Amino acid sequence: MTGATLEEARAAKKRVREALADRPEVTGIGITRHGDGYAVKVDLVRPCTAVPPEMGGVPVHAEIVGQVRKR
Repeated sequence: MTGATLEEARAAKKRVREALADRPEVTGIGITRHGDGYAVKVDLVRPCTAVPPEMGGVPVHAEIVGQVRKR
């Protein structure tokens, strides 16, 4: 499994954030390790079919983490 460079992942993260800006299911977007590189990680409250499997050649992983609450 090959991931993207950190710079590629950062650029893809920005594009994913823009693409999913209006989705209430999204609780966070970050960068995670993927193979020997990086991928974009999307945290969700519930399933969301709008999350792309990749963005500009960078893998995108979605994970249902539930509602994020302040402690």
